[in-house]
Amino acid sequence: MIKLSHIVKTYNQGTAQEVKALHDISLEINKGEIFGVIGLSGAGKSTLIRIINMLERPTAGTVVVNGQNLTAMSETQLRQARQHIGMIFQSFNLLSSATVRENVAFPLKLSGRMERAVIDKRVDELLEMVELSDKALMYPAQLSGGQKQRVGIARALASNPAVLLCDEATSALDPKTTSSILELLTSLRRKLGLTIVIITHQMEVIKECCDRVAVIDGGVITELGSATEIFIDPKEALTKRLVSAAVRRGLPNLLRHTQVVPEYHEGAKAVLELLFLGPKADAPVIVDVARECDVSISILSGNIDHIQNQPFGIMAVEVGGTRSEIDRAINEFKQRVHKVEVLGYDERKQLSEL
Repeated sequence: MIKLSHIVKTYNQGTAQEVKALHDISLEINKGEIFGVIGLSGAGKSTLIRIINMLERPTAGTVVVNGQNLTAMSETQLRQARQHIGMIFQSFNLLSSATVRENVAFPLKLSGRMERAVIDKRVDELLEMVELSDKALMYPAQLSGGQKQRVGIARALASNPAVLLCDEATSALDPKTTSSILELLTSLRRKLGLTIVIITHQMEVIKECCDRVAVIDGGVITELGSATEIFIDPKEALTKRLVSAAVRRGLPNLLRHTQVVPEYHEGAKAVLELLFLGPKADAPVIVDVARECDVSISILSGNIDHIQNQPFGIMAVEVGGTRSEIDRAINEFKQRVHKVEVLGYDERKQLSEL
């Protein structure tokens, strides 16, 4: 559905203020998927999404959307092509002096090709789709942030686009409202067959609704994979930090207050991180391994979450026993959970006592 080939974007090219925002980015986004692009501020993600619908022209490279080469089009041709690419924004971009109904109808009236009755019928359908039929005559100032974003979504869908671009669309919303907006987008993808691209700096957004994700850093795609792959086995330092902030709650602070060393010594306890995926997230693994290997196991921190509605658990444990007993327990864990990482060995007291 979307193919970016060797995209480069340079601002103020050839001047002392030259800034290269994107470096040779190639990316393919499949029809019907929700694709996330995550990165820190200034990484180039907003530039990337604006290039997809050619609000920014790339310095080099090609952009193909639904079989059309947008980079080869004139401005007149682009205006026509953009009718099939909807976009929603962090700041909503609603007309403050227009009602909800008028905001949604605006792009339809702008086309100048539709009769009033047809526009009214389409607006009614869109407001029902985003669950705002009862707010049709209200103004943006009377709406909550989540309701404003629903208006923005309805307006973006007015011309039946095949692609919906979301530029930090949930950044201004609280977690509960963010979740409801992501549920709406997931539902719309299913009902309308949309391809959705979400630009975000929130790993929680990726975890909740994205099929695949690209991590962008310094204008370069540094990591690409399914959401599950990125959470379970991040490769790059930035990805590891982003994932850790989203799922490893409490453990970094706990380890900072201890003396965990990389090598085993007599009497030390092993500190392990266990990752569970799918049905294994609910299995009594800790009890079973403690009993079968005759070791003591203390749970230091733990969290069960979901990635794309699939249970995902992460747990830090401390395992005590002889060296051979600890090694046997580690091997047993490797057979029973998705991934085991030995974080080190505690040098003094049990972490669970701190």
